[in-house]
Amino acid sequence: MFSMDIIKLAEVLNLSKSTVSRAFRDSSDISAETKQRILAKARELNYHPNHYASNMREQKSMTIAVVVPELANNYFTQIIQGVEKVAKTSGYHILIYVTDDDIAREQEFIRGVSNGRVDGIVMSVSGESKDHSYLAHVDVDRLPIVLFDRIYDDIDLPKIVTDDYDSSFRSTEHLIQQGCSRIAYLVVNKEQSIGKVRMQGYMDALRKYRIPLRKRLIVDCTNSYDENAGIIENAIQKQRPDGILASVERLAFSTYYACGKLSVRIPDDLKIVAFSSLEIASLLSPALTTVTQPAIQIGERAAALLLKKLQGTPIDDTERLITMESELVIRASSLPA
Repeated sequence: MFSMDIIKLAEVLNLSKSTVSRAFRDSSDISAETKQRILAKARELNYHPNHYASNMREQKSMTIAVVVPELANNYFTQIIQGVEKVAKTSGYHILIYVTDDDIAREQEFIRGVSNGRVDGIVMSVSGESKDHSYLAHVDVDRLPIVLFDRIYDDIDLPKIVTDDYDSSFRSTEHLIQQGCSRIAYLVVNKEQSIGKVRMQGYMDALRKYRIPLRKRLIVDCTNSYDENAGIIENAIQKQRPDGILASVERLAFSTYYACGKLSVRIPDDLKIVAFSSLEIASLLSPALTTVTQPAIQIGERAAALLLKKLQGTPIDDTERLITMESELVIRASSLPA
């Protein structure tokens, strides 16, 4: 049986949830015509507002949701630590939701918590290449959202990102300065904001040093370790790169595995740099050169920004988009043998 709620009603009317909510509260800040249109459509669809639930939403749950695409990546677990650290100081608990990079799950979750289960959300998004206009119907005055890392550029919400372009440029430049001229770029999804921006930094560094861009050295990978090992093994055999920039942590592991299977020596035959917050990167053999993002600090900053919204404090224009710096930590995997 089809169940109508205020979010679905707002979507049918092509209005924001907050506008529909104000109509039911008989607010004076929307026009009489809009109010009548909303009420008429509600009667037509047999929707009755739950005033009890509405009143409950005015109460604080003292809970913040942290939405991440995965937990296997050490980067996201560190961000969660940062969020929890700051949330705890203000008496908030956190709930962790994992979308598995599925925008349908993301949408289902946002709809599910709009009933007041959480007071606010910090989120790294899933469906960047798909329609994510559903967020335009969320009443962000009642349910504030802060985006981090993977973001929707066209949605007006506070965002926290890292200097992905500069980090990728510096990493590629470092490999070039170590003598590499056939540098492969490993990416899971070129359509995601981080994949696109990091690839642009890689390409611009090649351009600066007049190294031709070979499209076959841009290697499309997946979220599966087993599949990636085969993909990277094939790329090493056929394209013969002398350097690799791995855009996400899991691709570095798969590269080490492929090199071991093929008896390719790191760094003698192949030098590697990876975006990774892995704390044991220095213990790998050889130690892995990393672009280390300030994951815990990102979580702390995101939580602080969300708490500011929850306390009703206006956010400055300078806080609408915050860019944090990563560190290129050079280790044995990218240095001369």
